[in-house]
Amino acid sequence: MKLKNIKIEERMEHYNVNGLSIALFEEGQICGTENYGSLEVNSDRKVNDDSIFSACSISKLLTGMLAIKLVEEGHLDLDENVNERLVTWKVPENEYTKNKKVTIRNLLSHQSGIKDPEGSFLELNSEIGFPSIIELLEGESHYCKVPIEVQFEPESEFHYSDAGFCIIQQLIEDVTKKQFYQVVNEFIFEPLGIKNSKLDTTMSDVDRDNFSCGHNKNGELVDGKFPIYPYSAASGLWTTSSDLAELVLELMNAIKGESKLGISESLAKEMITPQRGKSWTGLGVFLEGSEKELEITSLGWGVGFQCMMVAYPHLEKGAVIMTNAELGVHQLEGIIGEIYKSLLF
Repeated sequence: MKLKNIKIEERMEHYNVNGLSIALFEEGQICGTENYGSLEVNSDRKVNDDSIFSACSISKLLTGMLAIKLVEEGHLDLDENVNERLVTWKVPENEYTKNKKVTIRNLLSHQSGIKDPEGSFLELNSEIGFPSIIELLEGESHYCKVPIEVQFEPESEFHYSDAGFCIIQQLIEDVTKKQFYQVVNEFIFEPLGIKNSKLDTTMSDVDRDNFSCGHNKNGELVDGKFPIYPYSAASGLWTTSSDLAELVLELMNAIKGESKLGISESLAKEMITPQRGKSWTGLGVFLEGSEKELEITSLGWGVGFQCMMVAYPHLEKGAVIMTNAELGVHQLEGIIGEIYKSLLF
């Protein structure tokens, strides 16, 4: 698999993109990486295979895989009322939860009936610091000022939700009695040999040579250089294109019954199956097409960064595209879209 008919440096200049990293994979392995530009405007820090970008909401793919692994281990149940195992916080009972309770399946497919409050889940304000997930869910932080509750009957509507993934994070921490990043390290990163990815990110972590700065649509540094999202399960992952590709390869291998993590073929296939009548949403990923032509995607868009994962599990091909630019348009309408359309699958 390769790129065709695209002059990447020219397109980067057109879109004011300073840095770009691409990992291509097929037949169960990475078949190539391509790196362009710099990690910071007007610097000599060049993008390479070890360069770390903010994955933003692609973090939800990682959370989906962790949740599935914990279901496999018996720590969680996809279709159980999450309040059965939540300890430190509970989904408030109300008129919408009388007939249907919120489940992990609902949360992973954005069908829990929870809608994020307007203006919530912004990047870290270093003067205010990191909130606890409980503070977020109770509406007692700068990042979410309204208590999280079910606003529609579960499975009745689709609402993309960071809050839903915060609930998953709290559930995992309650069940394992460990911090979320520790559980990810133990169950995902260490078994897969993923070494250049972090969730427990602080400002001192990111101010290092291999971390990329964020840039706006004009190619200028964003405030603070390294925008951090203090909700790991929803959008806290910092990673390389090749590490992210390894994660996707694990999912694709699990679908074939060849998981390194011990995820069963049936549960892996559940991740890429349309959920509750919504053809476009799986568990932590989005779907297009069907059968052999099935495409799974995960998109990341935050302050200073945009990225995309696309994979064709039945064709055993895919790509990860990461940039340190927020263009102000949907990924498919900018340079990521041009690269995606140029991929020879």
